[in-house]
Amino acid sequence: MEERIWHKHYDYHLNTEYRFPRIPAGDLLNQAASTSPDKAAVNYYGNEISFYEIKHKAMALSNVFEELGVKKGDRVGIHMPNMPEYIISYYAALYIGAIAVNFNPLYTVDELTQLIRLTRINTFITFDMGIPTIDQVRKNVEIPNVIAASVFDSTGGDKSTAESMNLPEGWLHFHTLIDNCKDVHRIRLKISMDDPAMIQFTGGTTGIPKGALLTHRALVSAAYLSSLWGSPITEKVPVEKRVTMGLLPFFHVYGNIVVMMWSMINCSTMYLVPRFEIKEFMDILDAIEHITFFPGVPTMFNAIFNHPRAKEMKLDRKIGLINSGGAPIPTELIEQMKDFGVNTSEGWGMSETTSIGVSNPILGLKKVGSIGIPIPGVDIKLVSPDDGVTEVPVGEPGELVIKAPFVMKEYWENPEKTVEELKDGWLHTGDIAKMDEDGYIFIVDRKKDMIIAGGYNIYPRDIDEVLFTHPSVAEAVAVGVQDDYRGETVKAFVVLKEGKTATEKELIDFCKKKLAIYKVPKTVEFRDELPKSAVGKLLRKVLRAEEEAKKKS
Repeated sequence: MEERIWHKHYDYHLNTEYRFPRIPAGDLLNQAASTSPDKAAVNYYGNEISFYEIKHKAMALSNVFEELGVKKGDRVGIHMPNMPEYIISYYAALYIGAIAVNFNPLYTVDELTQLIRLTRINTFITFDMGIPTIDQVRKNVEIPNVIAASVFDSTGGDKSTAESMNLPEGWLHFHTLIDNCKDVHRIRLKISMDDPAMIQFTGGTTGIPKGALLTHRALVSAAYLSSLWGSPITEKVPVEKRVTMGLLPFFHVYGNIVVMMWSMINCSTMYLVPRFEIKEFMDILDAIEHITFFPGVPTMFNAIFNHPRAKEMKLDRKIGLINSGGAPIPTELIEQMKDFGVNTSEGWGMSETTSIGVSNPILGLKKVGSIGIPIPGVDIKLVSPDDGVTEVPVGEPGELVIKAPFVMKEYWENPEKTVEELKDGWLHTGDIAKMDEDGYIFIVDRKKDMIIAGGYNIYPRDIDEVLFTHPSVAEAVAVGVQDDYRGETVKAFVVLKEGKTATEKELIDFCKKKLAIYKVPKTVEFRDELPKSAVGKLLRKVLRAEEEAKKKS
């Protein structure tokens, strides 16, 4: 790759680009099962399942899929939280050459109906809490095969049955299918690196989410790059002691690659946490001796490091390396984590880039407020948001466009959007960023989130960062709301820390000391909680939609 200004800031062990293994993504589990067969792949509420057991069950399920008529290229839907059955289902789909389609368990009947109709799912796998929803969905759209597992099946107690789960007529029971498969064998078929492996839905602001179609090449290259990037710290831990915190949901691309697939490459035991509830999670965290790698999102880390029990846990002894992604992390939170002595890095990625793209060096130069530098094999440009072509000067804001081996192939059956956002191999991300003279990237905001008030362009992240430094503020999100005079004006939504108080005037006056007057919120609304995605990302778009609805009513 041609020399780029950011290459000089790579950690000592990195090359500027790599030749990645030319293997199907399913082989990552095979390798872990071959090299560490008896090591626990997962710890699920205290019950451990080895890599070899996970592989054997995934192979058995792939044989079941074959008997059910699933063929290469068919879509297999997975509708589960973090539980061993998700991993088994995912790799079984890859083994048979199917396309794994991730479904958020929080999707509504209408959302699932649209997405299943779009992807024409052949086989759908859900869990006990999803049964009523999927039963309703089946009245709207045909799904040839529906399989269900219980969240309690892999906890070490008695397994469920079709009868105990009260499965609707025609449904299949997950573990009965696997247990009854007596001829477990490898499915012989040719899978190329450019074959599609996964459809990952993106969080659109309006309408049906887009499905990013990711190839085996994208999954494998992204997984290996995420492993290589943090290896100066993580590889110091002996394989037999490597542990990953499996808190990020696997149905999200970040959890899928940087937790699940990272753990396969590193033969690391995943502590699976199906949901993030802070009191329950602090108990789980307290019981674990050491975590090698802990990927998460800022809202998770904000809750953990501000919890009353955080100081007594000696988190610098308990956590080897944190990776924060999914959303911009406030500078003040980074400083808090540094105060605890925890190794921390921030990265940037999208569903369309298989979750990765830009990251802070693990041992090298980090710059306050920067998401870091493009990782090996990645090329980046910042172009004018107006024409999408002209590169902007260093230090000026522009739309971030990226080219890499892990960029999506296309949007599933959406050629218009594909052409709009993928041009000559360059993905137009919609993120507005600046690049400094060293090649470090600073995300300014999403192009669609920019507020235009009185002719001024305002990036709401600037306001979020200031509010977050107030000692009483736990979470803050600024949005643009319609204003008859200024076009738009700034409104802030704030959650206060437990036991803390603040008034609207106090927060506005606080912002006046730190922001240009046109950026200062005109109103502040206090809430007990803010809307978040399944992965914990604060949803600015939901708040903006609420305000727009108020104006119309």
